[in-house]
Amino acid sequence: MAMQAAKRANIRLPPEVNRILYIRNLPYKITAEEMYDIFGKYGPIRQIRVGNTPETRGTAYVVYEDIFDAKNACDHLSGFNVCNRYLVVLYYNANRAFQKMDTKKKEEQLKILKEKYGINTETK
Repeated sequence: MAMQAAKRANIRLPPEVNRILYIRNLPYKITAEEMYDIFGKYGPIRQIRVGNTPETRGTAYVVYEDIFDAKNACDHLSGFNVCNRYLVVLYYNANRAFQKMDTKKKEEQLKILKEKYGINTETK
């Protein structure tokens, strides 16, 4: 066990690798327990969040205790077949997750500024 930890200490991971995985293309009926069965084989899991709104159906987040377990799961489960659907497993990227929200906020700010300065870009 100590030997394995020493080997891991010397491994340098790419910057996008983190403990949180974002999974797409899941069957809509999959449960958190089934996710634990699939992803738990690669190491201890801290948390699983399965999307339950119309916008997030078919997606989930899996948080591992160890970054190396997350990397191993991502490497092995990307393209894995679950109920005739091939999983897309990606590393969580906070910048990408908030990009849509930031765009909406910027559009609202732009609208307010246009109204403030009397700029009308709509064609009649």
